[in-house]
Amino acid sequence: MSVADYMTDRVITVSPDTKINMAVNVMKDNQIHRLPVIDGDKLVGIVTEGTIQAASPSKATSLSIYEVNYLLNKMTVGEIMEKEVKTISKDAQLEDAISTMRHHDVGVLPVMDGEQVVGIITTNDVLDGFLDITDYFVDATVVQVMIEHDRKGVIYEMGKIMADNGFNIQTLIVTRNLGPIMIEMHVDKTDGVAVKKALEDAGYSVRLVVSQKVK
Repeated sequence: MSVADYMTDRVITVSPDTKINMAVNVMKDNQIHRLPVIDGDKLVGIVTEGTIQAASPSKATSLSIYEVNYLLNKMTVGEIMEKEVKTISKDAQLEDAISTMRHHDVGVLPVMDGEQVVGIITTNDVLDGFLDITDYFVDATVVQVMIEHDRKGVIYEMGKIMADNGFNIQTLIVTRNLGPIMIEMHVDKTDGVAVKKALEDAGYSVRLVVSQKVK
């Protein structure tokens, strides 16, 4: 899955000379938490609720509310924006975006097509992608099978067992970070007992069988 599949392509931006109070209003009106900053056609920064809060006078300030508002009316986005912006290509894989977010501890990445900002992807978009990839919103039996030793043909064998018993695999995920290899299948039948029996009769170790119901 590519970043372009899950990014938000309706990108709302501001310019460096936008006043902070205006940027706050744009965020509120559009129910968003960050804004890419564009100067001409070039991405020059990003402003978030966090950067605005950090730039605002603290509650302990001796300034009056009128003085605070005056300052926010005078300060521009360009004065407080984050200038070192991590980005991702629209053609990158979703896992590339996840890795970049984790490595740099950021929750949003402007999505680029060359030098042009064409979207934005956030941690929520990534989570939506995970739910989509795992078919979370489709009724299924979730089966986890543990494989002690990797060998060729395991996926083929399990697929044949499912087909021979009239089961259809909707999604399949393989992870190698738990010690033994774990293969998680989402099967279109809700008869978890029959699915488990078919696999165990073929010699597979089934760790978990649960019914996934759409809520």
